[in-house]
Parts: sequence; structure tokens; C-alpha cells
Amino acid sequence: MDDEEQTPPQATPEQMRAIARRLILPPAIVTAVVVAAMIWGVLYWKKGGGSKEAASSACAASTALAAQLAPLAKGGIAGLAIDSRPQPMPALSFSSDKGPVDLASFKGRTVLLNLWATWCVPCREEMPSLDRLQGLVGGDTFTVAAVNIDTARRDRPKKFLKRIGVKNLTFYANPDGDVLSTLKATGKVVGLPTSFLVGPDGCRVGVIAGPAKWDGADALALIKAAAQKSAAEK
Repeated sequence: MDDEEQTPPQATPEQMRAIARRLILPPAIVTAVVVAAMIWGVLYWKKGGGSKEAASSACAASTALAAQLAPLAKGGIAGLAIDSRPQPMPALSFSSDKGPVDLASFKGRTVLLNLWATWCVPCREEMPSLDRLQGLVGGDTFTVAAVNIDTARRDRPKKFLKRIGVKNLTFYANPDGDVLSTLKATGKVVGLPTSFLVGPDGCRVGVIAGPAKWDGADALALIKAAAQKSAAEK
């Protein structure tokens, strides 16, 4: 179930007056208390504090995308849980051969964020299909960001990718492990591999725990639909 901020209870002006009277405060103080409470309430809601509307506005593109993709999450991609209420992804940073990268830098594209490690057998088995998916659909509207989280023998991931003939994926790594720990805190990661489908506005559209055949007919249909939707948003 998606995490949702809980709206704090707010007293009405009448309730504030009653509270102030019980405290035996002068009328001027009572008025000041009521006015301050009303101003705080207006500012709180303008900032979007605790409101579902704020998250919905920030994730409007992903909400529309999720509605379109939900019927396509079937067959070989049935394990992809599409969010009914997409939420912003946390800030995530990792490295590439060209320097630091963050998830926000992919804004405008749908992203398949995959977490993998060389010690994870299903991850290794899944990697060729992710590489083929990037070769078939990757571009200005969609990309695979496969982030390696090996913390030891940091030369091993690149050697593995070279050995299996990966040629389309950009190498991303997070050997410090903060990407994994941040996503574990959301309750959406329990093991590897885990893949997040992230909309062009940076919000989570869906998540799948475990490997998938990303170059299969079902996955390609879903990802191509997502890429077309991102193209239409540009």
C-alpha cells in the first residue's frame, strides 16, 4: 500500500475561541489566537502539507501513465504492480563513467530503474533482456538505468557485463549502498533484483520484485506504450 501523509487535525475558529475562553484570556488575545490559527491553516494548505492534491499535482503525468499501463501489466510482466496513486521517487544519486548522476536528471523520460548485483543469480540472468530492451526502445523518451550495488570487488560488475556481451546499457553503480537503503526505507525493496518504473515527472508508476523477461512481447508492449506517452508529453 502506498505511503500517505496523514493530515493533522485542525480546530475550527469556534473551537479555538472555546479553548481561549477556557484559558480565561483577554478578548484581544482570543482574537489574536483565532486569527493566527486561520493564517496557519491557509499557509499549511497552500504549501500542500498533508494534502493528497499536492502529490497528485506533482505526479499528474505518472498518474495518467499508470492508468494507461495497468491493463498491460499482464503475462510475462504480470508481476509489475502499477501504482494507483503514483508518488514522487526519493532523491537518488549514483555514478557513471562520466561522473555523478541523479535520478532527477532523467526527467522527461520514462525510466526503468533496476537494482542488481553480481552475487544475485536472478540479476545476472535478467541482465541480457534489460540490455536488449534498451537497444529496442531506449532513447529520448525511455531509458533503462541498471544500477549495480556491489560493495566489494568493484571491478567485477564491469567484467561481468563485458563477458555477457552487454552493449546498450550505460554502466551505473552505487557501491556505497545508499540507493538501496533509501529505497528499502520506502518498503518497496525486499530483495534483488527490484525494478521501478518511473514516469517522466519523476514519480513511481510501478515496481516489480524479482526478474522479468524485459524483451518479451508483454514487456515490450508496456514499455513502448510508456515511451509513446512520454513523447506525447514533450
